[in-house]
Amino acid sequence: MNGLMEQALGYLEAGWALAEGWLLSPAAWSQFGLLVAAWILAVLANRTIAPRIDRLLRPAEGSETTIAKARRFVLLFLPLLLPLFAYVFTAIGEQVTRSLFGSGAVIAFGKRLFLFVAARILVRDIITEPFLNFLGRYALIPIAGLYALGLLDPIQTALTETVISLGNISFSVMSLIRGVLAGSILFWLGSWSNQQSASYIGKQPMRPAIRQLSIKTAEIAIFGIAFLLLMNIMGISLTSLAVLGGAIGVGLGFGLQKIASNFISGVILLVEGQATVGDFVELDGGEAGTIIKMTARATILETFDGKWIVVPNEDFITTRVVNYSDAGSAKRYEAAFSVSYDTDINVVPGIINAAVEQLPFVLSAPEGPDCELAGFGESGIDFVCEYWVEGIDDGKNKYRSHVLFAIWNALKEAGIEIPYPHRVIEMKGGALPRMAE
Repeated sequence: MNGLMEQALGYLEAGWALAEGWLLSPAAWSQFGLLVAAWILAVLANRTIAPRIDRLLRPAEGSETTIAKARRFVLLFLPLLLPLFAYVFTAIGEQVTRSLFGSGAVIAFGKRLFLFVAARILVRDIITEPFLNFLGRYALIPIAGLYALGLLDPIQTALTETVISLGNISFSVMSLIRGVLAGSILFWLGSWSNQQSASYIGKQPMRPAIRQLSIKTAEIAIFGIAFLLLMNIMGISLTSLAVLGGAIGVGLGFGLQKIASNFISGVILLVEGQATVGDFVELDGGEAGTIIKMTARATILETFDGKWIVVPNEDFITTRVVNYSDAGSAKRYEAAFSVSYDTDINVVPGIINAAVEQLPFVLSAPEGPDCELAGFGESGIDFVCEYWVEGIDDGKNKYRSHVLFAIWNALKEAGIEIPYPHRVIEMKGGALPRMAE
């Protein structure tokens, strides 16, 4: 504690001696005058040039072209012109001062001060993104303030010499701070880049499965590059990471075979596109439903009654899968019925086809309704009406029910009887004896 107090008192004494030297030095007063003159010139230049730049770059109202957006982005930085003009004019004055007096400490301080003003304007008026604004308020402005006071280099040296040890690992406080700041910026840039790439890929004409795979690949590549850059900034050897990655790979190979298999199967599904979100599929094990989500490990099916079935991706590769949506959305179904043996079966197909084709959901292509003789049953003559519809006959679309209603009504209007089972009982050996009363 005493050491810190002595160090603080030493800085105060050095600062007082510096201030006293500036106040009593003619060269220092001339530099103060140059700083004031530089600021006045910067104000005049900003008032003259900034409106002209605004008129030159300001796009038409409502324009949303790429060039218009780029112009609006450049105009956001107009408030920085004032401190930047002041910095340039001060730099010119510094050359004059050093050539005349051989000293430029005060004017160098003014240059750093103008950079601090630029950083404050940048954070206060230009950066609106919450995370970047937070980072600027609590990282950029304090760093710019320390730089303006000339304390950044000694503080950086002290933080670099302060080492933290955790077992066999040791690192300086400066490297930790640098890693936190660099990691925050890199992963924010990664997140922003991922959003932009996903938006761009989403607009490209490609199959949904390939689109999802491309988006995931871009995401992995972006954050992988960000991670490698962060390791390089923090000074961590990539060779040790390679050894660690090899050990993790061996662990995955022996202990997580199923997870790795499902992950690879999911990638194959996305690439080949044999099944994708929105398809109605039926697996060899009896699972059937509409694919509503495909994850790295499993595919989720939704059944007709609203249940979710989680199917490992490996099952789509190693077993037989029937995809009712892959070949197209039109599907053929059958509606079976019977008529009495007393019916003229030659008129039945025409009656049924005419009734079924009037239903609004029945398609005329690839072919219209087709009523066919199926066989001769025990109680009646069996027919089957084949028809095509757009979609799956599931809980939301009960096509078969409407078709059977149409068949029933058409047969009733034609006076054709729909049979029901009859049983004939033969009594051998004469009539049964009458019971005594």
